[in-house]
Amino acid sequence: MNAAEAGPIIQLVAVIIAVTANQPRVLTVGEATSGAPLALPSGPLDPAGDRTLERALRSWVRRQSGLQLGYVEQLYTFGDAARRDADGRRILSVAYLALVHEQQLAPAAGWQDCYGFFPWEDWRAGRPPMLESATAALRARTGAAGANLLAPELAERLEIAFGLGEAGWDPERSLERYELLYEAGAVAEATLDRGLMPDAGPAATLGGPGMAQDHRRILATALSRLRGKIKYRPVVFELLPERFTLSQLQQVVEALAGVRLHKQNFRRLVEQGGLVTSTGDYDYGTGGRPAKLFRFRRRVLRERAAPGLRVTPATGGA
Repeated sequence: MNAAEAGPIIQLVAVIIAVTANQPRVLTVGEATSGAPLALPSGPLDPAGDRTLERALRSWVRRQSGLQLGYVEQLYTFGDAARRDADGRRILSVAYLALVHEQQLAPAAGWQDCYGFFPWEDWRAGRPPMLESATAALRARTGAAGANLLAPELAERLEIAFGLGEAGWDPERSLERYELLYEAGAVAEATLDRGLMPDAGPAATLGGPGMAQDHRRILATALSRLRGKIKYRPVVFELLPERFTLSQLQQVVEALAGVRLHKQNFRRLVEQGGLVTSTGDYDYGTGGRPAKLFRFRRRVLRERAAPGLRVTPATGGA
């Protein structure tokens, strides 16, 4: 039986996100000291034995990391023609997004800083220095196109994705930025896919370790999706304890969005949206004035079709 007759392989991939100490973290498997790239938890679907894709995914995550998943949603299906195994069989990856609280994992699994993989995505301390290297690599590719008809299109994509025009930085374009850098050969996966070592090209100047297969592209997709969902779904509360302060809520939103938010505007938005309700208790461990404790007001799910947080950065840019 040839590869076409055998049919595609269905791979299940989990992007598992937590926010710890105000940093978005992703669960990876593999030993960072081995030299092999880290990967997202994943495994093949058994068409005969697995009742559903989601159950199979949960089983793979449990076996590889020891983690029992709670909130899970399907993210995207990746099926480019070039995604094939050693025998030429096409690989379809069905990715899922899960939000959890960070916890101890099996020895072969660990938590990694999401922005370690995308150092140009975190604007909370201002414009990332890494961004200059990223846009320089892309400008060089645009210039190298010369009279090629794609040059204007590349320039426009660069301007929109990296916020170089009037519109400014859009946090939700994480995937577009990664794909542009991949096309320019400016990330580790691009050089690996071309049979080169990661330090053999411009990827070394950009930082951000590569991941196995196309898992960093899948992670970029999840980051874009999560940043967008904040606006119309209360997913952020999956990452908070049952009782929290408004400062904790803001810090988690900022961690995911990668931007700073105006404190008073954020609190006004939360109150107007009816997303939280006071517990009547206070957190006395803040080191200053005791802070009110709140909990997610679940009734808002029945009151509004899109109960999210349409946040904007503290300044005109990010």
